[in-house]
Amino acid sequence: MDSSAERHRRRLLIALIAGGLTLILLLGVGVYGVLRGPATTAAPPAPSSTTGSVDRPGSLSAVWSPRPIPESTNADVFARAVADALFRWDTAVGFNVNEFAQPLVDAGDPSGNETAGLASDVRSYLPTTGAWTQLRTQRTRQWLTITETVVPAAWAIAETQAAPGQLAPGTTAVTVTGLRHRTGIWGTKLADTSHPVTFTVFLICEPQFDPCRLLRLSTLDNPLW
Repeated sequence: MDSSAERHRRRLLIALIAGGLTLILLLGVGVYGVLRGPATTAAPPAPSSTTGSVDRPGSLSAVWSPRPIPESTNADVFARAVADALFRWDTAVGFNVNEFAQPLVDAGDPSGNETAGLASDVRSYLPTTGAWTQLRTQRTRQWLTITETVVPAAWAIAETQAAPGQLAPGTTAVTVTGLRHRTGIWGTKLADTSHPVTFTVFLICEPQFDPCRLLRLSTLDNPLW
C-alpha cells in the first residue's frame, strides 16, 4: 500500500473522531459510517473465460440459499461469516437479490440505528435488480475464498483517539482479503473468473452484544488498514 495514502487515511480518521464529525449511534459507536464512500449500483461484469481450476463449493441448492449469519462471540469468526454471506449467491436457485441481502441486514445492530446505512452498504456489494435478472439468464454464481483477516492498525489509532464513551465496548473492525470467484454460462460455454477483493467489516461484540452484531461495511476495495 502506498505509505502516503495510508498516512492520509489515518490522519482523516483521527480528525473525524477528534472533531466529533463521526456518525454517532445511540450506543456511542461512531467511526465506521464515515469510512465508506457513496454506494455503487453498477452491474458486476459478466463472467469471462479463464484457465486453470477454480475452488468451487458443492452444488447442492441448500449451500446457495439465503440463510441466517452464523452467530459467534468471536469477532474474527463473525467477520468471516459476514464476508462469506456477502459474496455467496446463486441466481439459479430461485431467490431474488433482496433475499440474499436480508440475512446480512438481520445480523445488524438490533437498536435499528444503523439499519438503513447497513442495508445500503450491503446492496452496494450485490447486483442491482436489473443486473440480477441478466445474470440469472447466465446462471451466474459467486462466492469468496478468504485469504486473510486482520484488525487494521488504523483501528487501534481510532480507539486511542476516540473520546470517552464514543466507542461502545466491544466495537472493532476486521479487514478481509480474498478472491471473489464467479462462474456462469457465457454464450454456450461455462466461464469462470477470480478477482482479488478487500474490504472492512465493522462490528460489535462482547460486552455490548453477545453474540456479535454487524454495524457497517467499507466500500469494496477501499478498506481500513
